[in-house]
Amino acid sequence: MPLIRDWFQRYFADPQVTGLAILLAVGFATVVFMGHVLAPVLASLVIAYLLEGIVGYLERRGCPRWIAVILVFVVFMVALFGDIFGLIPLLSQQVTQFFQLLPKMIAQGQQLLLSLPEYYPNLFSQDQVNNLVSALHVEVAQLGQEMLSWSLASVTSLIMLGMYLVLVPLLVFFFLKDKNRLVGWCKSYLPQERKLIVQVWREVDFQIANYIRGKCIEILIVWAVSFITFYLLGLQFSMLLSVLMGLSVIIPYIGAMAITLLVAFVAYFQWGLSAELAEAFGVCVIIQFLDGNVLAPLLFAEVVDLHPVAVIVAIVVFGGVWGFWGLFFAIPLATLIQAVLKAWPKLPPAKEPLPLLKRWGIRFLPGRQRSR
Repeated sequence: MPLIRDWFQRYFADPQVTGLAILLAVGFATVVFMGHVLAPVLASLVIAYLLEGIVGYLERRGCPRWIAVILVFVVFMVALFGDIFGLIPLLSQQVTQFFQLLPKMIAQGQQLLLSLPEYYPNLFSQDQVNNLVSALHVEVAQLGQEMLSWSLASVTSLIMLGMYLVLVPLLVFFFLKDKNRLVGWCKSYLPQERKLIVQVWREVDFQIANYIRGKCIEILIVWAVSFITFYLLGLQFSMLLSVLMGLSVIIPYIGAMAITLLVAFVAYFQWGLSAELAEAFGVCVIIQFLDGNVLAPLLFAEVVDLHPVAVIVAIVVFGGVWGFWGLFFAIPLATLIQAVLKAWPKLPPAKEPLPLLKRWGIRFLPGRQRSR
């Protein structure tokens, strides 16, 4: 208990530190316990945060804010309705076709698995292959039940989608239009001594803004390049696979591996073990390589460099807590934690030696005497 009390006093004696800790705890609890209820608000905040960069650019070029907000919002609505009436029906059609052909794909993959003991008897036994095929049948059956339950609940999903299509654009417009008023209202509830909060927010705001805008540009570029490539190769479900390729950049490492295996699976069903399969697989690997080693460093040159272990841990933790949005914001949230740790007051050095060292007769001396 003395150790805990001493640690608490050293770190939380500063009111600014306490205020920052309370603010982080309230924000985390709100998202965890009310995230599903506030999903339209959170989605609108993300979109408004993304569009604010364009509005700010127009303002710096001399355009009045209300005109910039209207122009950006009109472009956003045109893109939204273009996706609703152009992209989503095409994706829905290809998803339906994919699940209709999925049993045939699985049967063809099963034949490939059953032939493994014949070609590689030292690596695969017949019992291992049979167990794997049985496990695949179980997984496919569960997937079918999930799809059936989703289709039965489609009416509720359509109602929720309709609410989102009305609420989200309205919220985005008001977030952009009344940004200064809303920010001032939030500031009125913060403590007056908020230097530490401002310091953390400035760094996090810079990092998150760069990340979200850069990630959206990365998704669009990877999506466009993948669609053109898959279409020229004649690969089935080109639009669906290219969209998944674009979204796979949200999940570093894991997303690239999963979508590459999916592309190889579809190409094998379409062409079998052939040169076309090797081309599709190779093109997918090349796109992922160029994205990770050329495009991403260009877009995120000013973003804080996180260790791969920190990235993977953030993806696992936040993805498990918040689902898709947790995966999307895993790196920004890890950046937030890093900014808080950097701004957090450092532990002052101990003024007295430890009791055990006293007992041994060891004393802490100044640097000059200790060097002697």
